[in-house]
Amino acid sequence: MLTIEELSVFCKKKGIVFPTAEIYGGLSGFFDYGPIGVELKNNIKQHWWRRFVKQREDVVGIDGAIITNPKVWQASGHVECFEDILVEDTKTKERYRADQLVEDALNIRADGLNAEDLWKLIEENKIKSPKGNPLSKPRQFNLMFRTHVGPTESDSSTSYLRPETAQLIFTNFKLVQETARMKLPFGIAQIGKAFRNEISPRDFLFRSREFEQMEIEYFFDGEKESAPKADATFLFLSREAQKKSQKASQTSVSQLKRLSKLHAYWLVQAYQWYVDIGINPKKLRIREHTEDELSHYASATFDIEYEFPIGWKEIHGSAHRGTFDLSQHEKSAKVQLRSFDEESKTNILPTVIEPSWGVDRALLAVLCDAFDDDKKRGNIVLKIHTSIAPIQVGVFPLVKNKPDVVKVAQKVAEKLRMFTLQYDESGSIGRRYARADELGIPLCVTIDFQSLDDNAVTIRNRDTTEQVRVKIDELTEKITGIFEKWKA
Repeated sequence: MLTIEELSVFCKKKGIVFPTAEIYGGLSGFFDYGPIGVELKNNIKQHWWRRFVKQREDVVGIDGAIITNPKVWQASGHVECFEDILVEDTKTKERYRADQLVEDALNIRADGLNAEDLWKLIEENKIKSPKGNPLSKPRQFNLMFRTHVGPTESDSSTSYLRPETAQLIFTNFKLVQETARMKLPFGIAQIGKAFRNEISPRDFLFRSREFEQMEIEYFFDGEKESAPKADATFLFLSREAQKKSQKASQTSVSQLKRLSKLHAYWLVQAYQWYVDIGINPKKLRIREHTEDELSHYASATFDIEYEFPIGWKEIHGSAHRGTFDLSQHEKSAKVQLRSFDEESKTNILPTVIEPSWGVDRALLAVLCDAFDDDKKRGNIVLKIHTSIAPIQVGVFPLVKNKPDVVKVAQKVAEKLRMFTLQYDESGSIGRRYARADELGIPLCVTIDFQSLDDNAVTIRNRDTTEQVRVKIDELTEKITGIFEKWKA
């Protein structure tokens, strides 16, 4: 079975993800994306943006600043409430997240437990640090990175790297609504970096200190909540809950019936997006947060979890934020953040549903799902969905020392530049196929000696290794047709 450590090594070897500044020993919780990784990551983001912004009339986008006025984070509650609970190795002074140590030791979910409950479990079960030493009593630790704005460092110059992208949407709510002429219900989307000073980042890309989010804040009149295809949404969620065991999903049909229609709608949209980029639905499940787990701003939260090698972990959170954020910023900034309702002739403080996807976690799930150690071929095959594959087509001349074959191959490559393409003439054709498999290239086009006579090439399918002969003049249409069939 694949491990996170093995995947990390593979990603480094294939130019997907590197430890940042490795020549200096790296920096825990930070990663750089290589030539293949940046293409995959960008494709995931573009697919999401196309689905949830460009193809919808009720969602528009913004790109907010990473550093903003610190009053934003005071009003949102992050300065006071955005904390994890840490414990310290009493001998080495190394620090760890208390809930993670409890989860690892007892194989239970410890999210949301307070410091007192965690300490009780640590004492009762004699849990020690990973180095085998006693632990200190738990204490709170704020996860926001601090920085200073301007030439002097003082309390008045203190600001923060944003720990989430949502607040920039809330502070821009009125400007977006007015300039984009949006009416309730509507959403504002954003893709961007967020930063959290994790106590103990681990599990490769899953828990890092710098990461990207894809978020929508969907604003609506809480008194008139509705959602398209709501009935179908409930049927879908009920069916998914029944298919998965109660122990796995921790979500019952009765709980799902308490889920509001619009919240359910967005949860289904998120779930379907993962399936559409190739994630195996058997490795997805829906889980409701317990009251102890809920963030300070949420009245209800549902996660979509993926079965990683490290277990079931969150890759999407869908929170009902109510009117918390807009009301907080109204009070703090002393401005009105309301929407005028033509029908009732009143100003409405919108309610908010927040579907939030992690870019890096989505990429990690894609890699885990696509990774196939094919013993028959003798190499790894990354069966990445064609809609997000970092390289779509490989073009290979059978041999590189035959100018006529190379010339045709180069012409074919130019013809196929509409696709993301790799041209490779190094090594045996078998070795090139293996390299293409490891990079997740869905189709390889080989130009051989016969191509000089019949003006045709061979297309090889990554997943099946099947090969078909196609005329060069029909090649673009053929490849487009194959990709369209795979998308369907």
